[in-house]
Amino acid sequence: MNKLQLFLHHFFRFIWNAIFIISYPILASFGLVFVGITYLFSGLSKVLTKMRKGEKMEVTFDNAEWKNINQDVKLIEGKVFTQIMFGPSGYHFRRSDGVPSILEDHVFGKKIKVLDEGLLLEKWNSTESKDLPDFDICLYNPDEDSLKSLTTIKCFDWHLSEKEDNLLNFKWFDGTQGGEVKIAL
Repeated sequence: MNKLQLFLHHFFRFIWNAIFIISYPILASFGLVFVGITYLFSGLSKVLTKMRKGEKMEVTFDNAEWKNINQDVKLIEGKVFTQIMFGPSGYHFRRSDGVPSILEDHVFGKKIKVLDEGLLLEKWNSTESKDLPDFDICLYNPDEDSLKSLTTIKCFDWHLSEKEDNLLNFKWFDGTQGGEVKIAL
């Protein structure tokens, strides 16, 4: 480096350090003021909530009752079992006609597809959010009350793209890559 380049290097490094040293207290105080204002409004909200003495705030979850999951399928009703944060819900299923079923032993997703052979269900292999997505796509035969596992898909976004005779074609996409699975019934 010649003397001019060395001088410019030291000069700009000095300017950069000076800007940082001067602006750091301003940035830090802005952060403290922002946190203080947030804390102030949080305290104000608590005080205003306590002032409402006549009203009780109750938080209720809609997982206490059985309801129809899919409008096309009247045979199965579900009850929320678990909710994955920012993700899907897991359901316990039962038959709406009151017949005890194999469905009551598993946790399922909300996707139900009607086929001539039965119902396609998304059976969860785990309810731990760290293990999801891990689903078995199963064929439920309501006449025999049997659940046949067809394939495992490790993705929330899957769909049945086509059905030809006894072949089912599933497509999936996990956000970065996609795939296709063909299953014989």
